[in-house]
Amino acid sequence: MIRFSRLAPVAVLAVTLVSVPALAADIEQGRIKAEQVCAACHGKDGNTPIDPSYPRLAGQHKDFLERALLDYRSDARKNPIMAANAKQLTRDDVRNVAAYYASLPGVLTVKK
Repeated sequence: MIRFSRLAPVAVLAVTLVSVPALAADIEQGRIKAEQVCAACHGKDGNTPIDPSYPRLAGQHKDFLERALLDYRSDARKNPIMAANAKQLTRDDVRNVAAYYASLPGVLTVKK
């Protein structure tokens, strides 16, 4: 007879393996959504914003971009333009857009 304590790690692993694909970002869907919502201000390539005060998104860390978008959505981060744009994104859109911009080559450098 197998004890429950021996099955617990197997059950945790099985649940993890089933749920991981649901969390995976879809870069192509992120590209599509970014072209619809983000490109007008941040540039289609994420490196050419229409205003120098707007951030370049290409090459930024995925986690940073997700957190920023979620904070704009919840009004934890204040900017009326970004809040309006972020609030039209679903949680999956946020994940996908962040993955898309993170996948692009960035032009940001550190000055020495």
